[in-house]
Amino acid sequence: MISYKEAQHIISLEAKSFGTEIIRLNDADDRILAENIFADRDYPPFNRSAMDGYAICFQDWENGWREFEVQETIYAGKTPQKDLKTGAAFKIMTGAAVPLSANCVIRKEEATESNSKVSFQANSLLKFQCIAQKGEDLKKDALAIPAHSICSTTVISTLATLGKSKIKVETLPKVALFTTGNEVRTINDTLSDVEIRNSNFYMLKSMLQAWKIKPSLYKHLSDNKSELTANISKAFKCDIIILSGGVSTGDADHVPEILENLDVKKLFHKVAIKPGKPIWCGKIPEGPMVFALPGNPFSSLVTFKLFIEAFLKKSLGLNDLLSSQSFFKGTKKKKTALDEFFPARFTNSDTQLEETELNGSGDIRLGNNADVLALHPKSSEVLNDLDIVEYYRL
Repeated sequence: MISYKEAQHIISLEAKSFGTEIIRLNDADDRILAENIFADRDYPPFNRSAMDGYAICFQDWENGWREFEVQETIYAGKTPQKDLKTGAAFKIMTGAAVPLSANCVIRKEEATESNSKVSFQANSLLKFQCIAQKGEDLKKDALAIPAHSICSTTVISTLATLGKSKIKVETLPKVALFTTGNEVRTINDTLSDVEIRNSNFYMLKSMLQAWKIKPSLYKHLSDNKSELTANISKAFKCDIIILSGGVSTGDADHVPEILENLDVKKLFHKVAIKPGKPIWCGKIPEGPMVFALPGNPFSSLVTFKLFIEAFLKKSLGLNDLLSSQSFFKGTKKKKTALDEFFPARFTNSDTQLEETELNGSGDIRLGNNADVLALHPKSSEVLNDLDIVEYYRL
């Protein structure tokens, strides 16, 4: 068996872009830019007042002027009628353009205005104080947002400022999602004592939705070779095929055999992790990647996080799936010689991780309220208090 790191490396070698498309900025939330974005002009495009106050010529202050005639009021979006006269001040609002004849703004709170005259309670002033100077944020044609940035709230705001009503983004993959199992029923079915509801569909669909991906093909399949073969074949035009269940070594676990009979090139089968050991991964030549995940709920969650997310990140031009580190709180023992992943949450201080309750990979709770997927490495039989643990955020 290979390690999960080796499996991630194998997957990364198969990753490639799914193409690009042009979308409206209104639809850009959490999409991934496929182009560099450059400033269309200087930002700020003019000397901008950072305060409500009074704009003067700094040279007048240095020459001894302490009382100034209020020549005109300048509002945001307006320009003054005339240049500033010697010994005069513009009353100016936040965001308004500071005329070139003025180069110092004094806050309104430091000023006293009476009978069109203004004086200031200031011992000293600085040239260009309270002024955001033209081009100090970005110069025209400077790189504003690099390609492969995620369109977060701040990125979208910047794109709007730059006048980008449409942007080029990475195309999202077409995904086929198949859950399997004779014992699995829909959420509204009446169940017998030996049947279960199809939670994996909702879990995997939710994990895809975090990437803005909606399955273009979904079906639940019984443990029947003909049914499995026919439906998997129909998904060959997709970019990714995800199966959940039927991948282990039981008599009804037909998925690995069927995939190889369909000429899907096996990249690996079984990884030295718990849960998720039986995962099967392959590639159809000039076709989709195939991820056959174990059917136990927590196994499906772990293998999606470690392998499908790693593939998505690489294909969409993002950084590799990276782990972080924190201190462990408590004591945890393990019985296997595998890398074990377990759900954990941050303590009240946010400086330590503690294990959340999980009764095996089939536990329907999936470590509810967990913040991370933490690693108990194969090299360590016991995790002790204040040991450093790696984790992936959920």
